Amino acid sequence: MADETKTNATPEAPGGPPPPAPEQTEQAVIPGMDGGPAPSGKVIDLSDVRAEADKTGPEAPPEQGAAGSVTEYTKQEWERPLQEIEAEQKKPRRGRPPKTDRAAPEAGEKKPGRGRAPKAKAAPSGKADKAPGKGKRAAPSKGAPPAPAKEEASAPPPEPVQPRDATRAEKEEIVYLNLSDLHPFKDHPFGVRDDAEMQGLVESVRSGGVNQPALVRPREDGGYEIIAGHRRQRASELAGFMNMPCIIRNMTDDEAVLAMTDDNLRHREKLLPSEKAAALQQQYEAIKHQGSRGDDDEAGKLSLQSVGQRNGMSVKTVQRYLWLNDLVPELKEVMDAGKLSFTPAVEISRIRPKHQKYIAVSIEGQQSSPSQGQAKRLRELDKDNKLNPDAIDAILSEEKKKEDISVIISGAELEKYFGKEATPRQMKDQIMALLDGWKEKQPPELGKGDKKVEMEK
Repeated sequence: MADETKTNATPEAPGGPPPPAPEQTEQAVIPGMDGGPAPSGKVIDLSDVRAEADKTGPEAPPEQGAAGSVTEYTKQEWERPLQEIEAEQKKPRRGRPPKTDRAAPEAGEKKPGRGRAPKAKAAPSGKADKAPGKGKRAAPSKGAPPAPAKEEASAPPPEPVQPRDATRAEKEEIVYLNLSDLHPFKDHPFGVRDDAEMQGLVESVRSGGVNQPALVRPREDGGYEIIAGHRRQRASELAGFMNMPCIIRNMTDDEAVLAMTDDNLRHREKLLPSEKAAALQQQYEAIKHQGSRGDDDEAGKLSLQSVGQRNGMSVKTVQRYLWLNDLVPELKEVMDAGKLSFTPAVEISRIRPKHQKYIAVSIEGQQSSPSQGQAKRLRELDKDNKLNPDAIDAILSEEKKKEDISVIISGAELEKYFGKEATPRQMKDQIMALLDGWKEKQPPELGKGDKKVEMEK
C-alpha cells in the first residue's frame, strides 16, 4: 500500500517547494480480503462478511484526536452491515433526548409537556415561579391529589398616611366684628334674598346666635371683605344684632374666589342658573390663573376638569354652564324665572346678542318658551346669517311637538343618596324602581292618559 501511495503522488513542481504529502488513510479490512486485492475470478462470499459483522458488532464512530488523525469511511449504503444501519436509526436525534432515557412518570406525577422543561417547585418565599410557555397553567392530571392553592404574591400594604397638621402658620381666632365694618365680596355672584329660607335663618340666629363664624379678609380701604357669610350677616342684621363672629384671614384674590364659590355652591340650597354659571366662571378663571403660565388651550382644558372635580360635574356640563354667561341680561332673567329651560338656553347663548334681545322680547310677548328643537333652528339660522325678527316670531309661534324630557341631576346631588361607589346604571335602576313603587301607590286616575280621561267625561 505504501508503494501504491508513492506511485500516485503528485510530482514535484519545478522551481517551487514540494507540495505537502497527502494524508494516508487507513483502509478498512474486510474478512477474506487480508492478502491485498482479490485475484481475478475469485468470488467473495458476502455471508462471511455479515457473519463477522454480527460477531464484532457495529463499528465505533471515528474518533477525532490530533489534526490529521481522522479516519474517514466512505461506504455506500448497500455495503454497510444491516446491524450498523439499525443501530444508527436508534441513535438519539439532535437536540432531543432519546425516548428510552425518559423515566416513566410515577402515579400522580404530571407528564411534562413536549419541548418544555418540568415546572420548578415553588420557592420558599411563597411566590409561584412561572412555567415556560407564555405562562399557561397545565390542567391537573386525573387521579392526582389536589394541588395546594398557590399563595398569590400580595402587594406590600400601603404605608399609613400620616395625619397632617391643620394648624395654620398664622394664628387665627374668632373675633366679633361690627356689621358696619363688613362689606360684600367684589362681584359676588350670589344674591341675598329675603325669602322664606332667610326667615328661617333669622329665627335660628335670633334664638341661638350665629353658630358658624364668617370668613373675611382685610380691605385696603378699611374694614373687611366677606368671603363666606353674606347670608349670615343679613340674618344677624334682621335679627337685631350689631356684630357677628368672624375669622380674619389674609388671602390672595384667587384664593378668595375659590373659597367664596366653594362655600356657596356647596351650602346654598337654592341657586339660580345665572348664579351658578357666574360662580363656575369665576372658579374657572381663578384655577386657570393659578395653574397656567399663559392663556393656552391646554390650561383651559385642565381648568375645566378641575372645576368639574370640585363640583361633582362632568366637563361637558361645566362648559354648558359657562356658555350661559354669554346670554344677554334679559334672557338671564327669563331663564331664572323658569320661562327658559337649561338646554334651550345653552343653544340660544351661541346666538349673537342683537338677536338674543329680540328672542327675549318674543318670549315675553307670546308667553311661549322655545323648545330644544326650536332653539337649535334659531341657532342654525343665525349661523347662516338668515335670522331676523320675523323668523324668530314664526318659529316661536309654532305648535311645539312633544319632545323627550331631559332631567339633569348633578353627580354631587346623586352622591348624597348613592355614595361614590355606585355606577350610573345602578343609580338609574334604583331610581326607576323607586318611581315604579311610587306610581303603584297613586290613585288609578293619575296614570290614565288624556284620551281615556276625556272618554270618561
